[in-house]
Order: sequence, then C-alpha cells, then structure tokens
Amino acid sequence: MSDSLQFDRAGRLRHFLTLEGLPRDLLVRIMDTAESFTSVTEQQVKKVPLLRGKTVVNLFFENSTRTRTTFELAAKRLSADVLNVNIATSATSKGESLLDTIRNIEAMHVDMFVVRHAESGAAHFIAAHVQPHISVLNAGDGRHSHPTQAMLDMFTIRRHKGDFSRLKVAIVGDVLHSRVARSEILALNTLGAREVRVVAPRTLLPASVTGSLGVRVYHDFDQGLAGVDVIIMLRLQRERMTGAFLPSEHEYFERFGLTEARLAKAAPDVIVMHPGPINRGVEIDSRVADGPHSVILQQVSNGIAVRMAIMSLVLRGSDDAFPGVVL
Repeated sequence: MSDSLQFDRAGRLRHFLTLEGLPRDLLVRIMDTAESFTSVTEQQVKKVPLLRGKTVVNLFFENSTRTRTTFELAAKRLSADVLNVNIATSATSKGESLLDTIRNIEAMHVDMFVVRHAESGAAHFIAAHVQPHISVLNAGDGRHSHPTQAMLDMFTIRRHKGDFSRLKVAIVGDVLHSRVARSEILALNTLGAREVRVVAPRTLLPASVTGSLGVRVYHDFDQGLAGVDVIIMLRLQRERMTGAFLPSEHEYFERFGLTEARLAKAAPDVIVMHPGPINRGVEIDSRVADGPHSVILQQVSNGIAVRMAIMSLVLRGSDDAFPGVVL
C-alpha cells in the first residue's frame, strides 16, 4: 500500500516524502520528465515558465550545500520564487516550535516546503499539518529517506545503462546510518534491478537488512564487487555514530575503500557513484573518484533536472491518477 499522505483523494501526487510503496510507473514518469528538462541547462536562458507565480521555501534544519543548491536552482529554472530560511538565525533557534514556524511561513502564501531534518519522519510530520494547497518535498530526514537523491541516481543509472532488469548493483559502506541507501534499495527493487547487493562491515548494517530490504549481503568487499555493473559508495555518517562502529578510518579504507585494483573486479563498463560529499582516502581513492568510470559529477548535474521534474509533477499536478496507487 502506498503512503496515502503523498497523494490526494484522486490519487494524484501531492507530496514527495518517500519511495516506499510508489508504483514503478511514477518513478519512470519522473525520469522521463527529467529527461525533457536536461536541455534547459544548454539554453541561453536557463528557464521555463512552468512554476511562474509559485513560491518554494527551502527549510533546511541540517547543513547541506549540494542538495539545497540543486533544489534552489531547480525551482528557479522552473521560474518559481525561492525563499531560503536560515534556521540558525530563525525563530526556531529562539524556542519557537516547528509548527509555529510552519504556520508563520504559510501565512506568506507559499506553495511548497523543501524540508531537510535530522529527525526521521520530520517531513511526514510537516506534510500532515500543512494547509491543503501546500506541498512538501523530503530533502532527507534522519536515517529514514532521501527520495530525490535516489531518483537522481536512478536517472543517472538509466542514462548510462538503460534497462534495469539486467543490472547488478552494489551499495557499499555505512548502510546503517544512510537514508540514501534505504531509498536506493527501494528504487532499484521497484524498477526491477536484477540484483541489489549491500557490502559493508557487520557493524554498519541494520539487523533487519536480509529480511526486509530485499538485498544480498556481503561482508567481503572483493566478493561483493564481482561482476557488478554499478557501484554506489556511501559516505561514513560519523555525525550519526554514537559508538565505536569502526576501529579507524585507515582500516576502513583498507577493507572497504574503492581503489583501482578493486574496481577491476567489477564489470569492465562499471559506473561509480557517490551521493557526496566524498571523503577521499576513506571511502574512495581519488584516482577512482576522478577516473573514467566515475559519474559523480553527472549525478550533481542530473539532480537539477530530476528535482525540476518532481517539483513540476507535484505543483502542477498530474493529469491522471497513478493506477498503481492504493489509498
């Protein structure tokens, strides 16, 4: 069953909070729409008027450069007005509640909140309390979900590899603390990837990984990379670690760092991805990050088109409800 909070009564997309339960048709439509936006960046005037008159608020309770910037560019290229709220100097730092902050910004007649928060479920909470005409996009909440990152990664994979049904994909690193990993796994399984692997030390895997996520688990990096078509490296989420998950970063790199020698174990045309920011010499060697198999900078560029697609689908509405949605 789909998360009914994301859809209106007619089954049209209202919020974009998680990929859990979303139909394949919707994920494909997002990628197809993003494809149509990729040419916008090549135009002399990098704008289309689809969201003219709309106001988008970036509400980031966690630091971010890449995600916030691409959301801002996406909204501006759709001709929306953009308001960036500096949480460090906002009333929430003076004791105002989250709902009071939302209510005050709603009173400015805005149309969308893009929310990034350290607490899992924060975007859902806000979506459940906003006015009916306002949409909420989840830009990452705690360890839970980062759906737009997963979709820009799926778009990047599709542009390089085409059909998901023949692909073996390895997700490597700190799966335990990664909202990106959870969203990637949901997207890959929905799109019909042939095999999804997670490769990590036991201390960086959730206990339920084999039962609930639909993946193959490897603790040996070399075995996990054998023959894969796509490698998605994850950042070590040290800010979310409260115990001794790793002996040292040096030892982690020795066991799970992606080097040219390890890359050779994958398929000859493998692509290497990373949601960023990259910790060079910890998760990945610079020669790989900057090498011919890397599509990391393409991920950043594609993020603008994908976020444009999601914003346009949510704020403009879809002509049809999605038949795969069960409310």
